[in-house]
Amino acid sequence: MTLFDGFLIAYIVLSVLAVLLYCPRMFGFFCAFKKPPYKRATQKRKIGIVIPARNESSVIGDLFDSIRRQDYEGPFDVNVIVKDPLDPTIRLAEEMGARVLVVPEQTCKGDVLDAFFHSLTPEEMASYDAFVIVDADGVPAPTYVRELNNALEWEEYDIFLTRKYMKNCFGDKKHRTVFSNNSALTWAMLDDLGNRWRIEQGIPLALTGQGMMVRRSLVEKIGGWPYRSLTEDYELRLDSLLKGFKSFYYPYAVLYTEEAVGHRDNYNRRLRWLTGYAQCDDKYKKLIQEKAKQRGKMSKAEVECLYGVYPLALFAATTILTILAGCGLAIFYATQGMTEMWVRSLIFLVGMPFGIMYLLLFTYSTLAMIASREAFEVITVGERIAMLFFSPFYLLEYLPIYIQSRIRAKRRNRLAWEQSERQHYDGAAAEAEKASAALEKPEEPAEEEKQSA
Repeated sequence: MTLFDGFLIAYIVLSVLAVLLYCPRMFGFFCAFKKPPYKRATQKRKIGIVIPARNESSVIGDLFDSIRRQDYEGPFDVNVIVKDPLDPTIRLAEEMGARVLVVPEQTCKGDVLDAFFHSLTPEEMASYDAFVIVDADGVPAPTYVRELNNALEWEEYDIFLTRKYMKNCFGDKKHRTVFSNNSALTWAMLDDLGNRWRIEQGIPLALTGQGMMVRRSLVEKIGGWPYRSLTEDYELRLDSLLKGFKSFYYPYAVLYTEEAVGHRDNYNRRLRWLTGYAQCDDKYKKLIQEKAKQRGKMSKAEVECLYGVYPLALFAATTILTILAGCGLAIFYATQGMTEMWVRSLIFLVGMPFGIMYLLLFTYSTLAMIASREAFEVITVGERIAMLFFSPFYLLEYLPIYIQSRIRAKRRNRLAWEQSERQHYDGAAAEAEKASAALEKPEEPAEEEKQSA
């Protein structure tokens, strides 16, 4: 057996193994194409909108405008947390009647949320049913708070995720690139291709802080907001495994989020996220493994949260190592004058593995776009085609980001809460109102549900 044969056989065996291990998860993609369940609220609950707004005065105006357009007839209020007591955001927030809290010592989003929850008196805390976290660059659809109230009808859940569409579509093409469009596509991958399946399996969702609602009872159980990593949402997910918190994805509540336009800012955002994941893994994974060991077995939820990406990592590592080996063998055979062998090495150890990986990532991206097609119908066909063909490269870039994030986390350097560059839009709240009117409407509830309401 030659080196060429050995590498080719190893690639085939390991790739087939990775696909077989991931097959149950791939079947879960079909959940993305089921009609999501819908309920209408039987009561009007009080919801607090919590907005971390450090130096966000230049973009927060559209958020405030969209909050004024909310059609929810029940009680809700707005709470804005800033760092600098001279921040112009304070004046804008006070003009719309929002409560403002200044937290000068904040170093991460967890500091902001914890300070807010601890600023509430017991009576004020008891007046709320839930809190939703909205970043300053977000623009909720006019029905957002009303749909959040509807989501709370699922009383067995503690945490709710809402659907995220791309705010960049409200500007011209200079506000969008293949990087921003693929960043928006990531939400469809996480939520539609991932979280809908996790709900059916009883697995904690892949959480995102933007547009996440938590019940007051959960805040009381955890004593405010004890999470201090760069990804407090992922930290909450792992803590949910330990404490039994249940999460739910509710796509009828739509929030438009800003995606990074430039490659550098987009790269840094993903690096920050994965660095936070590394922090959380170091803190929680051993605790989860010890709990499973005491129980005598690991639950499906624990396996998925701790090891769910391992088949993908196996396939990616196998493919990359095979490509590197193919390049090396091609050079070696070429120097030996073995024309047939270096050509075969390039075709079967370089071209074929890369082509298979590209095709699989392209298919995955296409499924995500179809599952969340309403989010991308507002951009041109050309932009959608460019997004899909570029998507495999965008996803592959997570490999160097992952390696760099692990190094950063281990060295504990440059772990500051960095602020992303913001884009500026004219009338994004009004555009969100127009766009939401064209969204797919939920089905009417059954007659008996109407009567009970």
